[in-house]
Amino acid sequence: MDVTKLHPRLHHLRFAVGHAYLWDTPDGLTLIDSGLPGSAPDIANAVRGLGRDTSEVRRLVLTHFHEDHVGSAAAVAAWGDVEVLAHRADAPFIRGDEPGPPPKLLDWERPIFDQVQAGLAGTPQPEPVRVDRELDDGDLIDLGGGTHAVAVAAPGHTPGSVAVHVPDERVLFTGDTVARLEDGRVILGVFNCDPPLAAETFVRLAALDADIACFGHGEPVTGDASARLRTAARAGG
Repeated sequence: MDVTKLHPRLHHLRFAVGHAYLWDTPDGLTLIDSGLPGSAPDIANAVRGLGRDTSEVRRLVLTHFHEDHVGSAAAVAAWGDVEVLAHRADAPFIRGDEPGPPPKLLDWERPIFDQVQAGLAGTPQPEPVRVDRELDDGDLIDLGGGTHAVAVAAPGHTPGSVAVHVPDERVLFTGDTVARLEDGRVILGVFNCDPPLAAETFVRLAALDADIACFGHGEPVTGDASARLRTAARAGG
């Protein structure tokens, strides 16, 4: 894993599978997603690399229930007084109360999905984790330092996927609704439980104002992100 600074307060934690992000303020840290199971030591090293301590992580926002996003949430939640936030529709899956729905794979996605699953063979299942705050569309999230984010309901990839928009800083975290390929193209994310709804959500996220867009998979867009998302959404992802 390596760490890249995207913004004075934003750090990108790049894993072999998926990404997490740290928002850094004097009042504490906010972690968005937690990687696969076993990622907590790497996240802790990233926190210490910023000159901070894991006890300063104040909140953990989970964009959805998939294992590469909630995999280390239980370990992170045990670091101290960490508030765990997720959309209410995915909360039962994150808590382990019931299984989440599988993706409805398009024909071209199936071999990619099989390849990804083969690569994850032997990875332990995420431990259930509490959800302290169930988010709804439009809820404010206090990031500290006088900055607030807005929870944006983003159904389609999963029933309770949620994006996080920081309007004052023009930053958008899309979860897996949007992704970016190695060639730089921005696309609709894959492996959606409701592909048409995910496409509608993509259009909604593209309408938000952002210079920086952070994805669950693929490199962030770090300039004029809204225009890039709108172009991709108009092209159908």
